[in-house]
Amino acid sequence: MTEPIKDRLARAIAELEETRQAVDRAEQRLRASTVTVRSRDRSVEVTVDAQGHLDDVRFLNGTYRTMGAAQLSAAVLEAARRAQADAARMVMDTFRPLSETAGLLPRIEGSGVEWDDVFGPLLHTVDKAEEARRRAGDGLRDEITEDGEKG
Repeated sequence: MTEPIKDRLARAIAELEETRQAVDRAEQRLRASTVTVRSRDRSVEVTVDAQGHLDDVRFLNGTYRTMGAAQLSAAVLEAARRAQADAARMVMDTFRPLSETAGLLPRIEGSGVEWDDVFGPLLHTVDKAEEARRRAGDGLRDEITEDGEKG
């Protein structure tokens, strides 16, 4: 026998209220959340909030004093982009389970949030920048090795 519509509706309303409360709790946690990342050269530390807004920049261990403007700028941008990507991942990880149905309600195509569409460009940009940085570092190591072999 099928469940009466009144009972199904009451269950759906209760599930919707549970989801709303879970979203409220997640939003409260995220409002208080920050992400802190150090640049790879450990000269700069950047903190962003859950929305990726820059909250703090700290210059560490005096290294910044010997860096050129372009090098310091690159360190700040690298740390900020990585922190923003980490914040985006944190938001995705927090809300993805809430945006997916538990199988109790029918899934309506196009009704959910496509988190990869929302944050994908940011994550892709950061991944691309990190790959370029790795390749540049590999080239520098090759040059250092070659110089060491010559002399």
